[in-house]
Amino acid sequence: MQRHVYALDLADDPTLIAEYEAWHRAGKIWPEVLDSLRPWGLHSLDIFRTGSRLVLIIEAPDDFSPEAKAEADAGNPAVQAWERLMWTFQRPLPWAKPGQKWVPMEMIFSLTKVLGQ
Repeated sequence: MQRHVYALDLADDPTLIAEYEAWHRAGKIWPEVLDSLRPWGLHSLDIFRTGSRLVLIIEAPDDFSPEAKAEADAGNPAVQAWERLMWTFQRPLPWAKPGQKWVPMEMIFSLTKVLGQ
């Protein structure tokens, strides 16, 4: 299994943050968006927030390719509409490349690796 961790900011506005969180409650996420995740065999996909910073953690099978998923999403009109809607709440990180949303995070410490497990 592999883990991918990404970061992204939200608009620093309590009303917009509350609305963004509301869109991520059960029953609010568009079924087409959930359907776009199922074929990839993801073990988990979690979003955490502190202030206006988001962290996305994906646990996926060893053969998962973020690039292939991004390519599939680019050709999915429902996913693209969802992404446009979410972009009304999201803000790129200052060091993000032009047009980049979620920025991959680099692991700098792993207790498992340090302990040799």
